[in-house]
Amino acid sequence: MGGPNARVIKQEYEVVAIPRALLLGTSEELFDFIAQRLISFIKLEGPEFQRGHNWNGHQIRELGLTISFPICQTSHNTGILIKWTEGFKIADGVGKDVVAMLQSAMDRQKGFQIRVAVLINDTVGTMAGGHYWNDDVMVGVILGTNTNACYVECNLPEDIQTKSGKMVNIPFYTLPVIYMEWGRFWSSHLPRTYIDEQLDNESVNPGDRGFEKMTGAMYLGEIVRRVLARMAQEANLFGDSVPTKLKQPFILLTLEMSKMHADESPDLRIVDKVLKDVFDIKRTELSERRIVHSVCDTVTMRAARLAAAFIVGILKKIGRDGWDATGVSSRLMALPRDSEHRARLELKRTVVAMDGILYEHYHRFRIYMQAAVYELLSEAAARKLVIELSKDGSGTGASILAACHSEFAPSYS
Repeated sequence: MGGPNARVIKQEYEVVAIPRALLLGTSEELFDFIAQRLISFIKLEGPEFQRGHNWNGHQIRELGLTISFPICQTSHNTGILIKWTEGFKIADGVGKDVVAMLQSAMDRQKGFQIRVAVLINDTVGTMAGGHYWNDDVMVGVILGTNTNACYVECNLPEDIQTKSGKMVNIPFYTLPVIYMEWGRFWSSHLPRTYIDEQLDNESVNPGDRGFEKMTGAMYLGEIVRRVLARMAQEANLFGDSVPTKLKQPFILLTLEMSKMHADESPDLRIVDKVLKDVFDIKRTELSERRIVHSVCDTVTMRAARLAAAFIVGILKKIGRDGWDATGVSSRLMALPRDSEHRARLELKRTVVAMDGILYEHYHRFRIYMQAAVYELLSEAAARKLVIELSKDGSGTGASILAACHSEFAPSYS
C-alpha cells in the first residue's frame, strides 16, 4: 500500500483505487477498506486455491504486507508508523503498529482467517522478488507515485571477529539490506527552482521529501502545471488571461503529462487535446504547444537524471560502479585500460530491480534514466549492469517472504 492505489496479489493482481476521502479520514476507515477489498479478492479464488492450513476447522491464509510509509520496524511482522506520506493526511495512526491495525481490520471481517506473516517496505519487496529469480539483483528501486530504494550492503569485510575472538566468514545470505528512504533526501546541490520551493511550501508536508517532490509521479504533472501557469501569467502563453483551470493544483496528472510528452505528431494534436480536456483551453497555436511539449521534456529529463545519479551513488557505495577514487583530492577517475588494478578488479554482474509506474509506463523517462546511468558509470561497469523491470515485484517479494515466515513452514532442523 502506498500512493493512491493498493494492490492485493495472487498469480495476478488487482489495482484498487483508494477513495480520496480515505486519504484524509481515519486509520480504521482506511484499513477496513483494505481488508474488505482483500476479502473480495479472496472470494474470486478458484478451487486450486482452496487448499490451505486449517485451525479449528477454518482455513488460514497468510499474507505479506508491503508499505511505503516510513516505519520503525522492530521485527519481521511489527512496524510502528512514523509518518503518513504519499498524499495521506490521516488524523491518527502515527505511533501505532501498522500490522496490528490491518490485522484488527481483517479480524472484523467475518468468515475468513488471515494472518499478516511479514511486513516489508515496497523497495525491499521489489528486491526480494527480483532476487528470488536472479541472484545478481543487488538493488531495488521504486519509481512511481513515490520513490525509494534499498540495496544489499556487500561492501563489508569478508570475515568478522566474534566475541570469543574467533574469525568467521560472513555468508552472503546474512548481509544486511539497507532501506534508504531516499525520497526524504535533501541537499543544497539539488537543482531546486522557485517552482519546487512553491510546491513544497503549499504541500501537506512542507520541508519533507524534497527529492521525491522532484522525481515522483505524484508531482511531475503538478510541476509542469506550475511552470505553464507562471508562463501564462508573465508571458501570456495562452492569451491575455490565465485559464481558470490552469490555476487548479494537481489537475494535471503525470499520466496526461506523459501523453503530451509522447506526442510526435507534426501538429502536436495530443498536446492540443490534453490542454482542452484538462485545462479547458479551447484553442492554441502550434508554437504554444511546442513550448508545452518542451516543458514536459525538461521536467522529465531532470527527474530521470536525478534518479540515475542516485542509482549510481548506490552502485558506488557497494563497489559496483567501476571507478576508482585516487589522488589527494579523492576525485573520481576512470581506471586506465592498462592499469594493473583494472586487471585485479573483477566487476560482478549487477542487476537493479525496478518497479513503479514511471519506469514501467513512462517511456521517455525510462530512456533518459537509463542513458544517464550508463553515462555516469565506467565502461566496464556499464557492461556488467542490467536494469530490469520487476513488475509488481514488491507484491511478489512480499508473498515469498510471507512463505518464508509462515507458521506452517516445514522445519528442516
